[in-house]
Amino acid sequence: MKLSVLDQSVVPEGSTPATALHNSLNLARLADRLGYHRYWFAEHHATPSFAGPAPEIMAARVAAETRRIRVGSGGVLLPHYSPLKVAEVFRVLGALSPGRIDLGVGRGIGAGSIEAHALAPGTSGGGDDGDFPGKLAELLAFLHGGFPDGHPYGRIQLMPTAGAPEVWLLVASPQSAELAARLGLPVSIAHFGRPQVTRSVVEAYRGAFDSHDGSRPRVQIGIGVYCGPTEEEARRVFASQRLFRLRMGRGLLLPLPSPEAALDGLRGEVEPLADEVAEWPRCVVGDPDHVHKELTSMTEALEIDEFMVLSTIHAPRDRMRSYELLARRFGLTGEGGGDSAA
Repeated sequence: MKLSVLDQSVVPEGSTPATALHNSLNLARLADRLGYHRYWFAEHHATPSFAGPAPEIMAARVAAETRRIRVGSGGVLLPHYSPLKVAEVFRVLGALSPGRIDLGVGRGIGAGSIEAHALAPGTSGGGDDGDFPGKLAELLAFLHGGFPDGHPYGRIQLMPTAGAPEVWLLVASPQSAELAARLGLPVSIAHFGRPQVTRSVVEAYRGAFDSHDGSRPRVQIGIGVYCGPTEEEARRVFASQRLFRLRMGRGLLLPLPSPEAALDGLRGEVEPLADEVAEWPRCVVGDPDHVHKELTSMTEALEIDEFMVLSTIHAPRDRMRSYELLARRFGLTGEGGGDSAA
């Protein structure tokens, strides 16, 4: 089983968006040394919570500053963009860092309706032009030369001619999973967003997978992980996410509070997600042994190939420690060392 990192470039309360981006660079360098398989950047627009609207730029910087880890998007929100432009950008990345670039594609908007309209003025304002499958097929054709005979775009010669990335589809429903399966694409399932549907999404994907070209189904699960040296410490840093989700449920997209501010703000409040029913929690919280047990159980039940670990932790030092403890417990093979505190 592989472990990878999903980074939303969260903005810690009391810090700045620019600092959040530099925190991401530091974490990516650590993940490379520890032996994580991929490092993906999410895309969000015009929110004080997240500093990263351009995963392709962050991927370029991280690829230049790391040695072996795959880097990419988790994901580019295709409804906002021209498939040709996305293909060109990621071919450039692939040419500069051969064999290390991933293009994770999603159909979400990652923004409010006004921001979505500003990103893609020709759409209805919701960000999705109603033809995501068509846009995805066009993107794949640009990357792999798959336009039918006579198609006007078939004459376009993309530059550079080499460097096509590995394409993944981000999914959160059986319908999206079936689309990926028909196209023979690997999937990244946003368990941290909709844990109730994870099993049905996996089953829909495997049941519909088209392996005519020799490819096989590959399942990656995006999950929240908050790992500390003790359960008490893990729950302390997780308090920030608890208050963040409570605020988000009330329409407040604010920077991530510190654990101390979160514990104070949660007093007297109904526990976020207290009534949520799911086979596995959207976030695994605990010491390394507990996290290992939970992820291993999920792997065995769903035949998972890879976890994409999301840890929205306030202090960069605590966030790096969480990933380091996880890497050690799973026996990842890296260079060792690191600049976090265990």
